[in-house]
Amino acid sequence: MKFSKMHGAGNDFVVIDGVRQDIALSPEQLRLLADRNFGVGCDQILLVEKAHSKEADFRYRIFNADGGEVEQCGNGARCFVRFVHEQKLTSKREIIVETKNGLIVPRLENDGRVTVNMGAPVFDPERIAFTDGTGAISEPLQVGTTTLQISAVSMGNPHAVQVVDDVETADVATLGPLIERHPRFTKRVNAGFMQIVDAHSIKLRVYERGSGETLACGTGACAAVVAGIRRGLLQSPVHVATRGGALSIAWEGEQTPVLLTGPAITVFTGEIAI
Repeated sequence: MKFSKMHGAGNDFVVIDGVRQDIALSPEQLRLLADRNFGVGCDQILLVEKAHSKEADFRYRIFNADGGEVEQCGNGARCFVRFVHEQKLTSKREIIVETKNGLIVPRLENDGRVTVNMGAPVFDPERIAFTDGTGAISEPLQVGTTTLQISAVSMGNPHAVQVVDDVETADVATLGPLIERHPRFTKRVNAGFMQIVDAHSIKLRVYERGSGETLACGTGACAAVVAGIRRGLLQSPVHVATRGGALSIAWEGEQTPVLLTGPAITVFTGEIAI
């Protein structure tokens, strides 16, 4: 099986052409691919397929390192665009892509970065799969003996964002998995830890559902900025500093789409026997 190893701000992927190859991978094979000791190593596996609907150019499937399929990945969407260009699957600079949660429209910019229209954020607790959620801008979440104030947001996948004083000292390793598997989030959740630098700048760490902490999370950056703007702490556009690099997020408010811009880099291409 041929593949490309890619990353977006350090959030790394194995990207597979399912248009010209017949790909059917089991959860065990996906976990092997993602394993950094016995496989290629990545946070997620991205599969490019032929579109099912007439209005889309491609179908985009995302599998976490644990082998589970998820709805959305912003950094992966940027790598998706670069991949289909490099593999000469399209010459379009802007493409329409099917995901498990609807259509997205990524665009290859002249400076080499990629902008993705991620759609409008969702605050409805039922759609986030957040039991007893209120849809409030900020609400309490009991984690052990600690009550956290989180903002529940879906960017095609669920996020619980909290504001911290310092991302470097935030207890991501302990709180991340507890939030991810909190019983109130019935489909699990991505846990975001956001430090406000100023009205147009944040630092962010994300403990991702099914992958653990990653160097960057595109949908997590979108969710954090949306939460910060709704809380009155941020103003669009916002520079997001992650451990893997910088992302830029723009959002003009309720019912408008979130625009995510950042790098998409190919590290190497290869073949692996599965």
